[in-house]
Amino acid sequence: MIPQPPAGKNRCESVLSIDRPNLHGIEALVLAGGAGRRVGGQDKGLLPWHGRPLIEHVIERISPQVCSLHISCNRNRHVYARHAPLTPPDLRQDYQGPLAGLEAAQAVLHHARVLLVPCDTPRLPQDLAARLLSKLESVPDAQVCYASTGDKAHYLCALLRREALTSLTAFLDSGERAVHRWFAQMGAVAVSFDDQRECFLNINAMETPATGQTTAT
Repeated sequence: MIPQPPAGKNRCESVLSIDRPNLHGIEALVLAGGAGRRVGGQDKGLLPWHGRPLIEHVIERISPQVCSLHISCNRNRHVYARHAPLTPPDLRQDYQGPLAGLEAAQAVLHHARVLLVPCDTPRLPQDLAARLLSKLESVPDAQVCYASTGDKAHYLCALLRREALTSLTAFLDSGERAVHRWFAQMGAVAVSFDDQRECFLNINAMETPATGQTTAT
């Protein structure tokens, strides 16, 4: 269990009463296909955090917010398959980044909007999808919106219109890999989550036997 914070201190752990927009047209893609270079090559989504794999925490946070959820992964697929349906592995070799995972996932993504989330952020906001959707619907020309806290952009916490994916393969074929550059081409819009900064803590180390904790950045 994630320790509960003092009352009123951290909305990440509170039971929120959320006025949700219509979320039934949103499907989530949990990005767990990376090489894990920052954690010594480990499969980050399976690293333990408070006694459970990171992927479990993320799914627990996101699944109530969407109509369906898939995992993008390239290793340990039999393990991830116990948690949620999988997308095909990357079509491109050598771990070419989260956009390669999204490209391969197009084969099984069919809803109007796609919510991207990383596998290493276990305390994601309980109203992430609702707030991103509200912004996306208020800016008709925007193809994607993403979360931000202060001056930090969380590009992998993003909501995309399905049609945005039509430009992805050409972008990758051009040699580009950076998520923020692809988003910039589509006029991506930032959504402030300054009231929930703690929810975007990123886990970047394995759980240590001495403390049972991981390093968050």
